[in-house]
Amino acid sequence: MEEIQYPIRINRYLFLKGFCSRREADRLIEKGQIKINGKTALIGQKIDEKDKVEISKKVEQIAENRVYLAFNKPRGIVTHDPQEGQESIEDVLKYPKKVFPLGRLDKESDGLILLTNDGRITNALLNPEENHEKEYLVEVNHRLSIDAIKKIEGGVIIDKYRTKPAKIKKVSPREFHIILTEGKKHQIRRMCSALNLDVVSLKRIRVMSIKLGNLKPGQYRELKGVELKKFLSDLKF
Repeated sequence: MEEIQYPIRINRYLFLKGFCSRREADRLIEKGQIKINGKTALIGQKIDEKDKVEISKKVEQIAENRVYLAFNKPRGIVTHDPQEGQESIEDVLKYPKKVFPLGRLDKESDGLILLTNDGRITNALLNPEENHEKEYLVEVNHRLSIDAIKKIEGGVIIDKYRTKPAKIKKVSPREFHIILTEGKKHQIRRMCSALNLDVVSLKRIRVMSIKLGNLKPGQYRELKGVELKKFLSDLKF
């Protein structure tokens, strides 16, 4: 974690303290929600170690209530809009606060999905132009050929669309890791189908810097400390 070196701009100070992004800090300053030594802070203002920074109680409470979870979604669980008889993440998670999934992971896939109550970060994470990495462990029904690997790396045509180049690492004759920077619906299954391969199992193991780790199916952990700070920083928060 980066040390605070004074004098420092107030927006950077709030960012390094883990309170909010620099951009959000500027918005709070514009709204008069931040004070320095009892006076309303100004955009670009610098502080020294002896200065007293005050944040409005309302804003402080919102920040304290934000939660971020890494959840190992079991196979057969749906992430959005469960139909009658289907189990949802909410049914399995049973988290005391209302949270929502960031993106999707189809019913027949398992592994890492992030959940939060912080609506600020949804677009930042899911915007394909940002090229945020998601990594998966995939097993297919036939041996993965060198030709198939090259095609996946270069982009596969699905429904007249060429997928972005992907990184791929073979781990056994029928298993491989694949890293995507986009998230088309059922993308990996459709890419494999275009190469005459059927997906046997599909597990997401990483989203950006957040790894599934040793979470068992149905388990979650709260993102905190350095892990959370890096994730939010990579999203420019």
